[in-house]
Amino acid sequence: MVIGIGTDIIEIKRVEKAISSKSFLNRYYTRAEIALIQKKGPSTAAGNFAAKEALAKALGTGFFGFSPIDIEILRDEKDAPYALFHKEAKKIADSLGVQYIKISISHSKENAVAFALLGGN
Repeated sequence: MVIGIGTDIIEIKRVEKAISSKSFLNRYYTRAEIALIQKKGPSTAAGNFAAKEALAKALGTGFFGFSPIDIEILRDEKDAPYALFHKEAKKIADSLGVQYIKISISHSKENAVAFALLGGN
């Protein structure tokens, strides 16, 4: 059963400028995400940010009651993105019965876009 869907698009240049600030990085990304961004660059930062926004929309709350750092976007051994909810975002997801998270992230030269689907029984 689909619990929620969300999508977001963001300009990579906008995120590239923002991530030059260490305080922005620490407010919006986990340590593991920061390591990934340092390895892969601004398009990954933008894709992760779009995915966080898409997931917040899929939860039906936006970033109300939790912060972007409560959603972590990483990559598996095949470089496919996956998401983890932490703290308050996890509480919200659990209360909705979320059992799985599917995300897709794409980039063009200028933009990153993400789609999220939350599912359960």
